Amino acid sequence: MVSCAIPTPTIPNFLKYKLYKSIPHGLPASPVVAVRQLSMADMADKPVETVIQHETFLSTTEDSLALTLEALIDSSATNADDVTQGVDMHMMHMFRIPWMHKLIPELEKLAAEYHIGNYVVIRTTGERVFESMPIYARIGMHLLFYGKGQILLLGTETVANFLKRLSIKQGRIYDSPQSVASILSFIKTYSLSLKELLEPDINQYSCFNDFFSRKLKPDARPVQNAQDPLGICSAADCRLVVYQTFDLAREFWVKGRNFTVPELLDVPPASDTAITFDGSSMAIFRLAPQDYHRFHCPIDGMIDGEPVNIPGQYYTVNPQAVNQPSFDVFTANVRSIIYMTHEPTGKKVAFIAIGALLVGSVVWTYGGDADDKKSVAVKRGEELGCFKYGGSTIVALFERGLLEFDADLIKNSEETLETLVKVGDSVGTSVKESCAH
Repeated sequence: MVSCAIPTPTIPNFLKYKLYKSIPHGLPASPVVAVRQLSMADMADKPVETVIQHETFLSTTEDSLALTLEALIDSSATNADDVTQGVDMHMMHMFRIPWMHKLIPELEKLAAEYHIGNYVVIRTTGERVFESMPIYARIGMHLLFYGKGQILLLGTETVANFLKRLSIKQGRIYDSPQSVASILSFIKTYSLSLKELLEPDINQYSCFNDFFSRKLKPDARPVQNAQDPLGICSAADCRLVVYQTFDLAREFWVKGRNFTVPELLDVPPASDTAITFDGSSMAIFRLAPQDYHRFHCPIDGMIDGEPVNIPGQYYTVNPQAVNQPSFDVFTANVRSIIYMTHEPTGKKVAFIAIGALLVGSVVWTYGGDADDKKSVAVKRGEELGCFKYGGSTIVALFERGLLEFDADLIKNSEETLETLVKVGDSVGTSVKESCAH
């Protein structure tokens, strides 16, 4: 007997728009379903989606994806007391939102067949756990398939302009005083502890972004091996991969065809900067929305000059997008770079803060209130800046021969696994032979 697939009914665009406009606002907050890490045993029921394919949403138009993404952002304002109805909705929350499957009917099938997210390694135990991906990131990732053409979403915007507009819109929502209503729900959704916060009273925060970029107590992130002048530490609470050479990073992790040192730093291939960082070692610090979003200095040294701001896009930086050969998210996205000189070796470091989908802004805080950000001395663990809302990424390039990464991080990275680390944790040591300058 030959079986025939039943085609998924399509919804005309004008009806989709009416559907989007009819989404109820100000719904009462549902009981919180916390987002948690899953063990390998929890994951036995189905595989993890590892390859993003255009065919996954074959009968869903790009307009439907765009409408859904904008609806999630609007819901973060109108349903502020339940973040899981907005941009912090995960697959586990989707079935409580009746309009979701009407705009993207294939999303339920995807959720039934796959876990959507990434495995990470808990460094202290070596255990592999699974972290789910917010739905907005998965939709934003799929929209990248339309990003290189001149396809207009809803007949008005390119994908790049659409994602940029939504990122700015989300930033404004979370900068508004009304957004304080989202703080408690966000804490419950991600089971955040307030014990480490410099200001644990959530009523003292002026808006959601104020809480999102929250500060920690001074002793909350001690620098590991602080007395060792050769130590290099983690710049963020994050999921980390490290590669001893740029080519290894391309082999194991960053598959974008245009991922090169000159493209990443936005400099000519023959420039002194490109030559300095040719063959450099690389650390990629990925911050998830629930993380502490201030980033810190990984070295002892000196900042050379003011930040260099590079305009760009607001694509998702989730590993599944980074690992896709057809996507160039790191070299396409908006980013801001500071260059540093490592004091023990005299070698150079490029510290690149990369914006992403729904990341409102990158803020540099080093040097205090001083207008002059040039020639600032920095120490390991000192704050450099912060991200506003969204998952974000820092890429650090270390001039060839500056350091050797820790063996456990190298092993996990070569198995294409991120390792959970915190600010101040050891990530490597300077090469002694390089310290004779």
